[in-house]
Amino acid sequence: MAGSFVAVRGKPRSSPKRSGGGGADPPLSLAMPTVADLHKTAELEKFLVEAGLYEGEEESAKREEVLREIDQIVKEWVKKVTIQKGYSEQMVKEANAVLFTFGSYRLGVHGPGADIDALCIGPSYVKREEEFFVMLYGALSEMEEVTELQPVPDAHVPVMKFKFRGLPIDLLYASVSLPVIPPDFDISQGSVLCDVDEATVRSLNGCRVADQILRLVPNAEIFRKTLRCLKYWAQRRGVYSNVTGLLGGVSWALLVARVCQLYPNAVPSMLVSRFFRVFTQWQWPNPVMLCAIENDDNLGFAVWDPRKNPRDRSHVMPIITPAYPCMNSSYNVSTSTLRVIMEQFQFGNKICQEIELNKASWSSLFEPFQFFEAYTRYLVVDIVADDDDDLRLWKGWIESRLRQLTLKIERDTKGMLQCHPNPCEYADPSIQCAHCAFYMGLSRKEGMKIRGQKFDIRGTVDEFMHEIGMYTQWKSGMDLAVTHVRKKEIPLYVFEQGCQKTRPPTPICAEQQDQSDKNDSEVCTTTASLVGQLKRKYHSVGGADVDSFKSVRRASVSPACEEASIQLHDDANFGLTNCSTSPHGSEGSTVSGNSCAAVGTIGLVDETSLPGCLMPNVENDPIRTILEQAPSESVVEKDERKLEGIESLASSNCTEFMEVAEVVAGTILTENGDIRLSGHEDKRSSGIEKPWKLKYEVLRQGSGVMDLWLWED
Repeated sequence: MAGSFVAVRGKPRSSPKRSGGGGADPPLSLAMPTVADLHKTAELEKFLVEAGLYEGEEESAKREEVLREIDQIVKEWVKKVTIQKGYSEQMVKEANAVLFTFGSYRLGVHGPGADIDALCIGPSYVKREEEFFVMLYGALSEMEEVTELQPVPDAHVPVMKFKFRGLPIDLLYASVSLPVIPPDFDISQGSVLCDVDEATVRSLNGCRVADQILRLVPNAEIFRKTLRCLKYWAQRRGVYSNVTGLLGGVSWALLVARVCQLYPNAVPSMLVSRFFRVFTQWQWPNPVMLCAIENDDNLGFAVWDPRKNPRDRSHVMPIITPAYPCMNSSYNVSTSTLRVIMEQFQFGNKICQEIELNKASWSSLFEPFQFFEAYTRYLVVDIVADDDDDLRLWKGWIESRLRQLTLKIERDTKGMLQCHPNPCEYADPSIQCAHCAFYMGLSRKEGMKIRGQKFDIRGTVDEFMHEIGMYTQWKSGMDLAVTHVRKKEIPLYVFEQGCQKTRPPTPICAEQQDQSDKNDSEVCTTTASLVGQLKRKYHSVGGADVDSFKSVRRASVSPACEEASIQLHDDANFGLTNCSTSPHGSEGSTVSGNSCAAVGTIGLVDETSLPGCLMPNVENDPIRTILEQAPSESVVEKDERKLEGIESLASSNCTEFMEVAEVVAGTILTENGDIRLSGHEDKRSSGIEKPWKLKYEVLRQGSGVMDLWLWED
């Protein structure tokens, strides 16, 4: 079997007993393929081959050779552990470990360059924390064949990531309650779950789910071809990523397997079309299941059950794994990402209908999604580290938390502001340093166009940055900035993957600042560009000023705008205030966790209607403002000066005053960044009342107006 490792493949396994049939419902159709269906399937398979989705024989042979070598390494490692623990010679002789594959390789749908997911199963006395992440890690680190070795012991599923002779490997470990692991160990038996912790159950689940999927589909080969096609489609359309809140490989496999059950006699071209037809009409959160959910009172592990588990009731797109304990493979999906997925399902359904009518070809279905043309405003998460090894660790931690930013924005805007995380990462090839960026498209919830409504997500981003700052392996040089860009500010290098940019970005110099403040169509950019910042950091002479390095390290990697008005629709604009700093504060600070809320108020005020004299002044160096750490007295003086221009409005038309006050408040909050954003501790930020809320109270003194902010602590 293409997806299994022949050197460690066990005996043929019989299907375990289940409390239900294949799937929750009988097949929808038993229709056989027509001549036209067979012809379209041949065209589809030809397209996939030409797209380079199949690896050659040489690479396949290399994979199996690498797996044999890793299998031998873990066997020798277990024997060494057995000797060190003082077991008898007979025990040492019988000491063994077995290696299983799972994921795309086990299912037989991997492509060229794909990683290999592998699980090592060892005896009860060989522990994950002590032996796997210490002794085996040490052995691998000394091998020339191993590069980019990265242990992740605190992950939801603990894993050791590395490359072996250039092939990426994700190696898991499970210690089962057996003193000796037999060569024909059967991982499908429920007894393997006896006396193990939940991390071990999750480690075992990948292999058990893959095996169950292959047992439950009517035709494994047709399932593989269909899954390979739809995985490629999902990657092209930007909806393949579990970590960012979209759908991962297991979820796509389960969805395809369910369609195969509903149309057991269909060929791949039919199944692709039926896939989109079924899931554009699916009534979420009704779960997708390949078989009835099993319960085992003896083992006692929690299974997905919204009737008993309150957390399961919040899942918006449940796709349930078939192996005990049954889990929701798509628990990361949020309201925003469900909308994105459903929009792509609708696109696929429309194209497949045209293909059936011979009005379109298969290439139309796989047109890449134009992410940077789909939205007018984006959040950018810029990541910088001192070297590639640090960046790999730092990026992995931040990427694993990105979905939390989406969830927090949904929560704090009551679902009205939605995010589309782009699973791709981007890096400027002209910059010779360790950096990358992730982008998130911003849009209003469909049907929600309420003039004058504001979304204040400063607290949201600040909370996200604080959580990022809790990274236990943080090092000096690891930095993060969350900023915003408009569509025309997207840097050109992100379009290298086949996307077309309708217009180049318009650089705005310092002289254009005043006009930019008055005209919403202009972009004000006062922070130094990525090229300038990083070149100063990485190409300065050894005697350069240390403070300059600190300021550069805090600068945004993406084009930034200290204050910009962002038009979502005809009547909507964002007032996003940009600044950037390390989530751990300044290097000289003893307090970590104070962060930069790089995004300000998202509002619907039309700033183009404001008189130019009432527009806020913009500081030309927000980074220096943070570093200088001005005393609070000077900040209050600044606040008072900014209020002088609108005092005459405070007792007159309240609406006009509110519009002006909102703009000025954004600037005050930015300039007060030395209090709220520096590495020095602000005790007020730890309470319910946030610093920007306090500053806003200064703005409201004596006016008697209603609170302008819709965002609540």
